[in-house]
Formats: sequence, C-alpha cells, structure tokens
Amino acid sequence: MICDEAETLGVNSRADLAAAEAAFQARAREEALANGVTMTAPETVFFAHDTVIGRDVTIGPNVVFGPGVSIETGATIEAFCHLAGCHISAGARVGPFARLRPGAEIADNARVGNFVEVKNAVLGQGAKVNHLSYIGDGEVGDHANVGAGTIVCNYDGVMKHRTTIGPRAFIGSNTALVAPVTVGADALVAAGSTVTEDVPAGALALARARQTTKPGLGLRLMERLREIRRRRAG
Repeated sequence: MICDEAETLGVNSRADLAAAEAAFQARAREEALANGVTMTAPETVFFAHDTVIGRDVTIGPNVVFGPGVSIETGATIEAFCHLAGCHISAGARVGPFARLRPGAEIADNARVGNFVEVKNAVLGQGAKVNHLSYIGDGEVGDHANVGAGTIVCNYDGVMKHRTTIGPRAFIGSNTALVAPVTVGADALVAAGSTVTEDVPAGALALARARQTTKPGLGLRLMERLREIRRRRAG
C-alpha cells in the first residue's frame, strides 16, 4: 500500500503529536482555500477534524474552530474568534473577538459583534448582538437588536432557564434579562433595566431606580476627597 508520508506519522511524544497536528492543519488550510474560502492569514487559522465551510466564506486572522462547526456560503468570520458546536448561516457576520459555544445557531444575515458570547441560543434572521453581550439558553427573534452590555441571566445556581426575545424587539444597553423571561415582538426595553417579568409585544419596559440629583454635591465631594489626599500626602 502506497500513501503520503504524513499518513504514517508516528505519535510517540508530545512533539510528535504537535508535528501531526501541524500536518493536519496545513492540509485543512489548503483544502479550504481550494474550495473557495478566503483566509487573509491562513497560517493563523486552526480547524477541527469535522469543520465544514461553504464557498465564499471569509475568515480573518487568528480564528480557532473547535469540533462541530459548520458555516454556510457567504458568511464572514472576523479576527480572533473561537467557535465550537455551532452553525452559522449564509451572509452572517461574526466577530471580531466573538465566542460561539455549543448550541449557537446564527441565522441568515445575523450579526454577532465584538466580545459577544453565544451559548445554546438561536439568533434569528437579521438579528444583531453587536457589542459586549452574553446570550445563553435563549432565542433572539428576526431583526431584533440587543444593545451593548446586555446579559441573559440564565443560571440560578442550580438550573438553567431560557429567555425569548421576540422579532424586532429592541433591548437597550446594559440590560439584564433574568430568565425565564419573554420580551414580546416589537417591544422596547430601556437601557439599564433589570427585567424579571415578561414584557408584552409592543410594550416599553423600564426596570431601574429613579435618578436622584443633588445640585453641587458632586463638586463638594470631589473637593473634600482631594483635600483628604493632600493631607495624607503631606
């Protein structure tokens, strides 16, 4: 039987294992490029044995694929993303610096932005989670928008609970959605809210303390603190 030398590499040490991994990665990168995948820095992209990537996908530098990832035609994975156990549909854009964990389902033309983590959750068609957010054990409806700093509080210390965000809903920045909770279609959640009850379709939810303003107190406090610092330094 005649085969390529790489097929018969022995693995008797960790150095041998690293050499075998390097051989696999080189072959996987060549196959991806030949199949119409664009990689701006192929040597920095790492595939799993079962990675499936469609044609005309673009992959940025320093992307790592764990097991169970499939990507459809025309999607874009930007730099410094880590993906595992997820499916990314056509035209979707992920990253940079995004993490998709097992069970993440990203629909057509959806957007997962920088420093966003998605786990066991579905992002509907055209949905956006653009900045600094965590979506776990839930569903984001078509064309919904999740603002920066939004957290789905899915774990109560014992069990996981699900959150549903309806189509075209808008979740304001720095919102905490305490599962189980549902935000209806076309609903609006004000920035800085902690949502513990369902929000009906089309409703506005505000769940934050009323602001109290003390005229002049900020300036007086800062002057007092500066004086304390001067005394300690003296």
